[in-house]
Amino acid sequence: MSPELISIIVLVAVFVLATTRSVNMGALSFAAAFGVGELVADLDADGIFAGFPADLFVVLVGVTYLFALARANGTTEWLVHAAVRLVGGRVALIPWVMFAITGVLTAIGAVSPAAVAIVAPIALSFAARYDISPLLMGAMVVHGAQGGGFSPISIYGSIVNGIVEREKLPGNEITLFLASLVVNLVIAAVVFVVCGGLKLPRHAATAPRSAGPGAAAAESALDDDGGGQAPAGAPVEESAIGLTPDRVATLLALVALVVAVLAFDLDAGLAAITLAALLSLFWPKDGKKAANEISWPTVLLICGVLTYVGVLQEMGTIDYAGRAVSDIGVPLLAALLLCYIGALISAFASSVGIMGALIPLAVPFLAKGDIGAVGMVAALSVSATVVDVSPFSTNGALVLAAAPDVDRDRFFRQLMVYGGVVVATVPAVAWLAMVVPGLG
Repeated sequence: MSPELISIIVLVAVFVLATTRSVNMGALSFAAAFGVGELVADLDADGIFAGFPADLFVVLVGVTYLFALARANGTTEWLVHAAVRLVGGRVALIPWVMFAITGVLTAIGAVSPAAVAIVAPIALSFAARYDISPLLMGAMVVHGAQGGGFSPISIYGSIVNGIVEREKLPGNEITLFLASLVVNLVIAAVVFVVCGGLKLPRHAATAPRSAGPGAAAAESALDDDGGGQAPAGAPVEESAIGLTPDRVATLLALVALVVAVLAFDLDAGLAAITLAALLSLFWPKDGKKAANEISWPTVLLICGVLTYVGVLQEMGTIDYAGRAVSDIGVPLLAALLLCYIGALISAFASSVGIMGALIPLAVPFLAKGDIGAVGMVAALSVSATVVDVSPFSTNGALVLAAAPDVDRDRFFRQLMVYGGVVVATVPAVAWLAMVVPGLG
């Protein structure tokens, strides 16, 4: 049996054991990375740790630390009420506001995880406050970020268009942007309906409400283990959510985070943890409470899985799968399989890295003219990014870590099932809509 097949079998075993034995998947993944790396791939410790996502570790810790401080001193409560006032108290509009904000941020140049890191904690705090499905709110944030992610001046758009130009393929920047925007907008609309968005109040609302039966049914369909989010509780009195010095300082810190990431292209994780440390110096009681609320199980989970994925990349398993597909003699079938591979791998790894690897793999049969290059590039790009709702991707991990007052294991399973549904359906839809018609 080849090393590549062994590594794939071990990956499947990790998922099965983590699901059936209720063991943290990250811990099992670290063990798998050690075993496969040392015994199968002949990697030393440095080679194994090369796949450790240090940047994502800092993002998860820094962002959850900063927003735990914001929750501890009541800043998120203030923001929630400000958001309600912004839309005239119409709770049903808030998920779409979050979709639009993250979409605009990525469209004007923010890296998708940075936009999600900024918006998700506020959006999920609002969801907890008004007992909206966290799956609905998290999906709206991530799909909003991906919807704007391929504008001609965005990070994703610039990278993909650069790859297309370098490979001397026909390209269309507007088609790429609109393809991603439309797909993510349609998915967001479906999630909004399925997860109870139509049950949310369209009239002015000032107090939390129970999730409607549509949301309960949707979450039950995704996870039948029971449990879930506790009721939001009694509304906070207006006097309790006024601006105090610590809240003003926290709001300034959040603005500073946005400026640091968007204007100066600084790392979101390092900026967030620096701002959180500064706030803790002035309000140590809140800082101590916030440090205990960093989502360490989520950090272990995500970092462990991605470390093992790094081992797979190091030993050539991902390239092995890509080459096997590109050698298929039927162009349309090869295109479909490449979309599925891009979606599946991107659910656990870098979307940009996957696009950078798969688009060149598609060049040989694109050069024959049997498949439209514009449609194929758009389908690959959409397939490789729309799955970022997976809890193993950076965006999905940020949503999971940012959600307050939820049964985190249940929310993780919901995100994993939802991500699986997206992986199973969207590549085929993108292929049918963009590749089969011969676009480009």
